[in-house]
Amino acid sequence: MTGMTSSARPLLNRRLAEFGTTIFAEMSALALQTGSINLGQGFPDTDGPEEVREAAVRALRDGRGNQYPPGPGVPELRTAVAAHQERRYGLAYDPDSEVLVTAGATEAIAAALLALVEPGDEVVALEPYYDSYAACIAMAGGTRVPVTLRPHFDGGARFRLDLDELRAAVTDRTRLLLINTPHNPTGTVLTREELTAIAELAVERDLLVITDEVYEHLVFDEAEHLPLATFPGMRERTVSIGSAGKTFSFTGWKVGWITAAPGLVSAVRSAKQFLTYVSSGPFQYAVAEALALPDSYFTAFRDDMLAKRDLLATGLAEAGFEVFKPAGTYFITTDIRPLGESDGFAFCRALPERAGVVAIPNAVFYDHREAGAPFVRFAFCKQTAVLQEAVKRLKS
Repeated sequence: MTGMTSSARPLLNRRLAEFGTTIFAEMSALALQTGSINLGQGFPDTDGPEEVREAAVRALRDGRGNQYPPGPGVPELRTAVAAHQERRYGLAYDPDSEVLVTAGATEAIAAALLALVEPGDEVVALEPYYDSYAACIAMAGGTRVPVTLRPHFDGGARFRLDLDELRAAVTDRTRLLLINTPHNPTGTVLTREELTAIAELAVERDLLVITDEVYEHLVFDEAEHLPLATFPGMRERTVSIGSAGKTFSFTGWKVGWITAAPGLVSAVRSAKQFLTYVSSGPFQYAVAEALALPDSYFTAFRDDMLAKRDLLATGLAEAGFEVFKPAGTYFITTDIRPLGESDGFAFCRALPERAGVVAIPNAVFYDHREAGAPFVRFAFCKQTAVLQEAVKRLKS
């Protein structure tokens, strides 16, 4: 009976039983099998700035970060994060007590939820949500309470937050709000009016807030990224999460950070030290240099993504999709019903064979699966020629 367990209990603990393999792994494998263009997973297909890559090489050669870096992160990076927050948003943080470096935003989310949530606490999150949110809330023993962003068609198709629904979701058991703006997968950027209402609710009900702001530099058209921590009463109750992966196109380096008041940073660090302890030593020095790049870098990065957004959005519309043109991120959500389809899972599983393109069904990001059923997400953080070929395939 070797290899058998002694009890009939499943091997995976019940908090994680519902999660299984992520849809990204399944669709990426499908892309490889079929030789399809992978517009499913959100990673760039080219590296970021050469001078940032060289900064990492330099750190490796100079022996900086090859051994365990300091637990909170290397001082150079913490200082650079604080300077970035002040320069961009007028938010002053102490690099020593109010900045914590993490293994990407993914660990920042996990550590923050594990630190701040106890069994029985409710966490209100905007649905559809990035898949790690649900898993991390479950690992912390919390209960997720989704508030659904719904499609609106006033002056262009976009997903909107219903503020009354948000207020109604908060109960005496609510511990924190988990807010993501710019929002993956819908591309929504929360407005000043929406953020003001969220801030007022948090203050009134004395809630903590975690804000995932990893797409802060990818905001288009008239939209503007406004960190929730800048709103009245929010500086002391908000854990803001940032990341180098999305902004500098080095997703494999896994360098993220939180900025928050000292008590919150200390709490999150208590959880983080037993997850990775530390990570990404030499890359931290490189990201410190990246954050100090001139504004022209961030502008050129955004303009490049904007052109790619428009290329893919136009192509998807011409292929018959209903397109929700994103105000931020590098994802486009589409509605497949105009194509005579209504099941995003079936559509995405068949698309590689039909068109040689891989996308992600948005329903995986919903508790209310039916609310997300007809929506499919495409990533446009790819080379222009790749997007042009994908558009050609989809049209045919």
